[in-house]
Amino acid sequence: MSALISVALAPALIAAIYLYMRDKYEKEPWHLLGFGVLYGGLVTVPIVHTENFVTRFIPNTAGVLGEAAFLAFAVAALVEEFYKYAVLFFLVWRNRNFNEPFDGIVYAAFISLGFAGTENVLYVLNPELGGMETALSRALFAVPGHALFGIAMGYYFAMARFEPRRKFYFLSLALLMPFLLHGTYNFILLSQMPYLMVVFAAYVVWLWISGFRKMRAHIKASPFAP
Repeated sequence: MSALISVALAPALIAAIYLYMRDKYEKEPWHLLGFGVLYGGLVTVPIVHTENFVTRFIPNTAGVLGEAAFLAFAVAALVEEFYKYAVLFFLVWRNRNFNEPFDGIVYAAFISLGFAGTENVLYVLNPELGGMETALSRALFAVPGHALFGIAMGYYFAMARFEPRRKFYFLSLALLMPFLLHGTYNFILLSQMPYLMVVFAAYVVWLWISGFRKMRAHIKASPFAP
C-alpha cells in the first residue's frame, strides 16, 4: 500500500517542485502554496459528490460518443475545473503575494496538483480500479494533464489580474480554456476509438508545448526580471 501511495503522489510532487523552481524571480510563500495543495485536495470531496449527481443526467439516447462527451465535458471537466477555479479565485485573487504573472500559473497548478494527487490515491487504492498499473498510467497521463490544465487556468487568471481593462474576459477564459482542454482530453480517451489515439498523442504533445510557452511568456513578463 505504501508503494502505491508513493507512486500516486510522486508525479504531483515532482511537478510541484519543478514549477516552484521555474518561479525564479520572486518565490511564493510556502504557507500559501501549501494551502493551495491542501484545498485542491479537499475539494475532491465535493467534486466526487457533484460528479456522482451530474452523472445521473446522462441522456438515455446519447449513444457511445454522446455518453463519452457528457462524461468528459459535463461531469469531469466542468465540475473539476469549476471547483479548482473557485479555490484559486478565493485563495489568491486579492492576495498581495500575487504580484507577477507567473504567480497565477504557480497557484493554479499547485491547486490542480493537490487535487490530482488526492484523486490518484483514491484511484490506486480502489479495489476494483486500483493497483500498480493504474498508478503508473495515471502518473504518466492524469497528473501531468491536471498540471497542464492548471497552467492554462493560471495563465489567463494572471492576465485578468494584470490587464484590468479586460479582467472579465480573461477571468472567463481562465475557466473556459481548461474546461475545453480537459474535456477534449477525456473525450478522446473515453470514446474508445483506436484511431483517435493518434490524435491523442498529438494532442498531448501540443498541450506540453502550449504549457511551456505560457510559462515562458509569464516568466518574461515578470516585473522582477533584471
